[in-house]
Amino acid sequence: MSAQPLSLPDRPTRLRRVDAGDVRRRQLIEATIVAIAEVGFNATTIAEIARRAEVSTGLVSFYFGDKDGLLEATLRHLARQLSRAAAARMRDAATPRARVQAVIDTMLGRSQFERRIGTVWLAFWGQVPHSPRFARVQRAYHRRIASNLAHALRPILMPEPARALAETIASMIDGLWLRATLANDPDGRMPRAVATGFVDSQFMLLGLGR
Repeated sequence: MSAQPLSLPDRPTRLRRVDAGDVRRRQLIEATIVAIAEVGFNATTIAEIARRAEVSTGLVSFYFGDKDGLLEATLRHLARQLSRAAAARMRDAATPRARVQAVIDTMLGRSQFERRIGTVWLAFWGQVPHSPRFARVQRAYHRRIASNLAHALRPILMPEPARALAETIASMIDGLWLRATLANDPDGRMPRAVATGFVDSQFMLLGLGR
């Protein structure tokens, strides 16, 4: 009796389809980032994005519903990338002070002052007052960063002071980034130094170790 060939299950095929969809979504998000950086927020249409991604406009609607859905996904992608990078650096840091510095160095890192990224962030934040969808993403993003900082400070501060200092540092980082970006700072060296000096002064004032 000859051996019958084994039939393979459908699962790998479905996984390949999911992966292909993820790749296509990422492609559209990257095209959106490039479009906003080059032509501005208002001129970034579905047709412009589809042209850059070399897909049909119908594919944009298929994956994201509409332009606002794609723009929201793009903002979430940028925020997620940044918060994950900060969390990864924090895991490698050995002390509370080093973990706070990891957040500063990520959020005010040279890559965040690269012209394309800076232009896209400015475009999105400029729309936050007019878009509840973007406002939700911005609030979640800020909460995540403040939470990371508070978590870093809790071994050396009580919960409420840790939250208060974390909120102050997070707000300072945002303000320093905005000011430096508008001034075309090429690498963020000055805002990193200011944020670092502020945190050092707070640790000294509170009698905290590094």
